[in-house]
Amino acid sequence: MDRLPKPDIILTHESDLDGLVSGCLLKRLAEKLFGIDIPLAAYHLPQWQNRQMTERSAWVTDLSLDARVDREGWVIIDHHPSAHDATKARYVFSTEKSATRLCYDLLEENQLGNPELERLVHLTNVSDLFQESDPDFELACDYAELVKTYHFHPLIKLLEGNLESLMDHPLLEVMKIKRTVEDPIGFDWAKRHLEPVAPGITTVDLSIGNHNVIMNRLLKEEELEDQVLISVARRAPYQYGMSLRSRNGKAREVAGKFQGGGHANAAGATFPKSVKSVPNGVDYIRQVLAPKVTPCESPLSDLESELAALGD
Repeated sequence: MDRLPKPDIILTHESDLDGLVSGCLLKRLAEKLFGIDIPLAAYHLPQWQNRQMTERSAWVTDLSLDARVDREGWVIIDHHPSAHDATKARYVFSTEKSATRLCYDLLEENQLGNPELERLVHLTNVSDLFQESDPDFELACDYAELVKTYHFHPLIKLLEGNLESLMDHPLLEVMKIKRTVEDPIGFDWAKRHLEPVAPGITTVDLSIGNHNVIMNRLLKEEELEDQVLISVARRAPYQYGMSLRSRNGKAREVAGKFQGGGHANAAGATFPKSVKSVPNGVDYIRQVLAPKVTPCESPLSDLESELAALGD
């Protein structure tokens, strides 16, 4: 690859392991290439969608390509499908790899790889692409749950620039206990709190446990295997969002009805600010997905037609 432009900032996704690891990898790469400490900033999707792009140059990872970041001097490294085609930015893209794996490829090109990072990248790739057949899948989900539990910025502080220290971290013992104790309880709750909202679409009320694991386990149930599951949750003090999972490739399609996006089987969307609770969110989903009734299809129109026929 040609020499990368020097970034003013590195921008990444705040919500998951892929965003944390890929952002840290790019920060290390920038330090090697340019010899300075480039700031790293992370955003949840609602804040990201409203961010003003004022920098001359930036590296963006694990955040979808759109027109705002398709700019000269910008580099986008991502694995989420986008309707926008890159015309100005340098775009490193593959749906077959996590953003972390794509970033690590760049580090290896610059002789920055090592066995500890390779292992962490593998686990991040397995968890983010939800590769259930991988023998490390359960452990990879524990690593991913670290970010869900302890959040991006506290973990960044804890790492103190040493990403390798995340490997075999003592906090993983907490994740193991959470998985073995909380997940069965959370799955039992979720299975008893399913609500069909449209043909092929069901909402699920999630409580404790690894929500991603629980939703995908639900989709293995015979009665749900062809459904899109939607969970609603608070993402910020005044913002609610939805997560969508499927096994039939329709999660992103349904998310698109709410101006969301993501992967074919794992997607998300943000509710308008008028949605102020989980029940409000479920009602909003029903409203958006309700079939549109044209005048000729309405029961009143049918009755009017019958009365007109009797009059004739």
